[in-house]
Formats: sequence, structure tokens, C-alpha cells
Amino acid sequence: MGKVIVEQIVSLDGYAEDAAGGIDFFVNANWVNEADTEQLRMLSGVAAIVLGAKTYRMFADYWPSADPAAEPIAIPIRELPKFVVSSALESAPWGTNDSAEILRGDAVAAVRGLRHRFSGDVIVWGSLSLSDALLRADEVDVLRLRVLPVLLGRGRSFTPSDMSLRRLSLVSAQSFTGGLVVLEYNAKS
Repeated sequence: MGKVIVEQIVSLDGYAEDAAGGIDFFVNANWVNEADTEQLRMLSGVAAIVLGAKTYRMFADYWPSADPAAEPIAIPIRELPKFVVSSALESAPWGTNDSAEILRGDAVAAVRGLRHRFSGDVIVWGSLSLSDALLRADEVDVLRLRVLPVLLGRGRSFTPSDMSLRRLSLVSAQSFTGGLVVLEYNAKS
């Protein structure tokens, strides 16, 4: 049984979305792409990708046709099984010949099921509502933050607003020349 990894791209002041609910603050992919080698290392242990419906739409619009020469993580994203937690989506196409599997019902139970279904890790990218539910249920084993050198001042935190104090232990911290910092925490006490 693998771990559940939640990874978020956040501003230095802890926001995963700006005040308008957007992610334009990390459109400058150069910051994020500096960590591609680290992302590939992490993805080598991942067996499945789980997304919420909103993040799935963003991923499905970009990653199926992303050029691996410019986006090295496009290959594992393309090859890994993908799951979407949604009660509203009827289908989840991924490119022209593939699709993600839709998981209906209780999101936490669905991710628990995947955790037992795969021997490798299960990663949740973005997907703030799904991540909130997993954090509340203490189902996150690893929390990875890709912290960008920008301040937003306000927006949507990467944690649920009703979350109580939780102590994490730092596993690793890596900094990159453009100011990106990748922090990885053990989220289980």
C-alpha cells in the first residue's frame, strides 16, 4: 500500500488560488519547471494520479498534448492511471484516445480505495476541495509544497479554513535559482 501525496503550488504567503480563484500567479512555468528533475524523481514512486473535477479540466486541457521536450513530466502524467473524484462529470476524456476513471461518492473513501488498489503512491495535485477532505480525514501521508517567490496578500489557502493544529515533520527542502522552494513534509504524526 502506497502513500497519499498531496502536492500544491503556493505563493510565499500560502495561497493556492488568488483572490479571484485563479492560478495566474504561477503561469510563469519557468519557476515551476526548475524542479522538473525533482518532480520526475518523486513521480517514479507514484502509481496513480487523483484530481478533483476543476483541476482535471485544467490538466485535460493541457497535459495530453504537452510536448515532453518542454515538459519532461508530461510523459509520466500521460502514462499513469488517472482518476477524477466527481459527482457531476459524465465522462473524463484525456486526449483523443484515453480517459480518466471517474470516482463517485465519498471522496475520502474513493482515495482510500485507490491506496489499497495500487502498490505505489497516489498523488493529488491541486484539487483543493479534495485535498481539504483528505487533510480533515488525516488521509494525507506526504504534503509537498512548491512555494513560488510571489506574495498575493489574499486568496484561497491550500488548507481548509476549519483545520485544527497539526504538526508535520520536514523530510526535505530544496531551493532553486529562480526562487522556487520545494518542501516535503511527513503529514502523519
